[in-house]
Amino acid sequence: MLDFKRYKVLTFDCYGTLIDWESGILNALRPLLTAHQIQLADDQILTEYAAIEAELEAGAYRPYRQILEGVVEQFGQRFNFQPEPEETAALPDSIQNWLPFEDTVAALRQLQQQYRLVILSNVDDALFAGSAKHLQVAFDDVITAEQIGSYKPALQNFQVMMQRVGLPQDQILHVAQSVHHDIQPASSLGLSTVWVNRRQSQAGAGATPVAEAEADLTIPDLQTLATLTSSVRR
Repeated sequence: MLDFKRYKVLTFDCYGTLIDWESGILNALRPLLTAHQIQLADDQILTEYAAIEAELEAGAYRPYRQILEGVVEQFGQRFNFQPEPEETAALPDSIQNWLPFEDTVAALRQLQQQYRLVILSNVDDALFAGSAKHLQVAFDDVITAEQIGSYKPALQNFQVMMQRVGLPQDQILHVAQSVHHDIQPASSLGLSTVWVNRRQSQAGAGATPVAEAEADLTIPDLQTLATLTSSVRR
């Protein structure tokens, strides 16, 4: 078990960890695919999404809005249809409607009583602003891919985060759902990690590429972390 008294800052991935991004992705892409007579199971949509997004993020940096527009365009290429401009914009436009998991807001409020909270997310500042309204918590810092000019799992994103937090890395605990984007790179830098395995009852990796890494702690949801840390006293 982690010594939660040792940490001063919790850093969070946002989408997939705090925000139910898989429901958001599916709600945006299903109507688009149906409109073009493409019938895919939800798992197929998420697997295609994971592969396309990772490929686009690994290239030269461009804003996340453009990454998501590129995802729609790539779906069109893979399944032989040409999306209209409004269809291309539908996925990034939908982010403002993606909602937190049921446990997120209460758990964040509880955790904030003990720790500084920081976001480290593969997103644009403007897109995160829409999500911040749903999260209902004032974070101590919000660090986005737009600010850094690269996407996780790039180590640079975690290095910038550690610089901005301004504390020894053994006082930082990184909390995330994606092994590929977060647990693997954060662990490689010596950061303590918590894997929020929100897909524990489902097969596959969903909207993230398959990856392997050992987190220091695995939990099914954020409320579990809030409960585990509830005895910490400063």
